[in-house]
Amino acid sequence: MIGNLGKDPETRTIPTGNKVCSFSIAINRRWKTGDGDYKDATDWFNIEVWGRLGETCQQYLHKGSRVYLEGRLKTSKYEHDGETRYITKIIATQMIMLDRRPGEDHVPGLDDNFEDDPEE
Repeated sequence: MIGNLGKDPETRTIPTGNKVCSFSIAINRRWKTGDGDYKDATDWFNIEVWGRLGETCQQYLHKGSRVYLEGRLKTSKYEHDGETRYITKIIATQMIMLDRRPGEDHVPGLDDNFEDDPEE
């Protein structure tokens, strides 16, 4: 999935000593209705990143950062006021930062126009 961080990452250490980095990402989507109008919606996903990758996320990502993530879904069950509730989060196993570095004008592969042949 590709999205933007909704807040700065937060890292905590669990009792076993392992670190986990948590943040949420927003993914925007657009579709055309039967009337021909376009509708927009934003879906939010809770992300957890463990170990060294989590440390990298904490160090380099911030609110608004655009990222590509791969991972697996994990659903947890808990009780709140006598009611059983469920929360699903994504445990990220791969992350690619998609933001440009400050002062970077050209990103190889991202800005290249492959339709134009430079030899012509």
